[in-house]
Parts: sequence; structure tokens; C-alpha cells
Amino acid sequence: MSELRLHTESYGELLLLPHVPCLLIRWHGFANSHNLRFLLDKGLELYQAHAPRYPRLGWVADTRRFGAMPPADQQWALHSWNPRAYAAGIRHLIFVSPDTIFGQIALQQYAHNLEAAALGLRATYVSSLDAAWQQVLATR
Repeated sequence: MSELRLHTESYGELLLLPHVPCLLIRWHGFANSHNLRFLLDKGLELYQAHAPRYPRLGWVADTRRFGAMPPADQQWALHSWNPRAYAAGIRHLIFVSPDTIFGQIALQQYAHNLEAAALGLRATYVSSLDAAWQQVLATR
């Protein structure tokens, strides 16, 4: 499978997978608030840039090595990033489930907040990247 590396930081990277198609955000570990917000915003910017070429572009987050997400970042995601993601055309967020307990707790809280907000975004959790690709294909 071909991957186009769009942006790389020590804590994560953004890739375009045209064959799926999806934008993949792969976390390499804990990201502090500044870094977490930067990479999510950069991902949204790149999603918007590539969505016209790939009308059914998916959003996949490889969170297997994701760390904690403090309450302030949870609130930022809920009130800032999520509405902008929805406005950009994202409707389905697919997460490869975290390996660490900190990542699991962070995403459980995120999912709870997302559901309670009823913004029109849906989150799905899968166990592998192959399962994530299948989810992207199933939402077409």
C-alpha cells in the first residue's frame, strides 16, 4: 500500500493513503497540549486540501501508542476541533484502539463527550489498520 507522508513530528505524523482513501494521523506517543492541537489542526488543514480530490476521504487515527489527553484538551476537541471537523465534511472518525490504559481512558472520555454533544460526528473503534480501512470502505 502506498502512503504519502504529508507531515511528520516526533510525536506523530500525517499520511495520505489514496487507495483507501483516507487521511491517517498516527500518534507515536504522548503529545502535550500544544503538540496535540497542532497535529490535529494540521491534519484538518490537510484533510481540507485533499478532500476535493478524494470526495470520500476518510479520517483514521492510529492511536495504538496514544497517551493521556488532559481535560482542557478534551474540551478543546469538543468545542473547537470537532465543529471544525464537521464543517470540513468529516462525519466518521475511525480509531485504531490504544494499547495503553492512558490512551484507552482518553478515548473513552472523548467518545463520551462526542456522543453527548450530538454534533453529527460518529466514532468507531477498531483493533487494526486493516479493520480501519474496511470501515472507511463501508461508509462509502
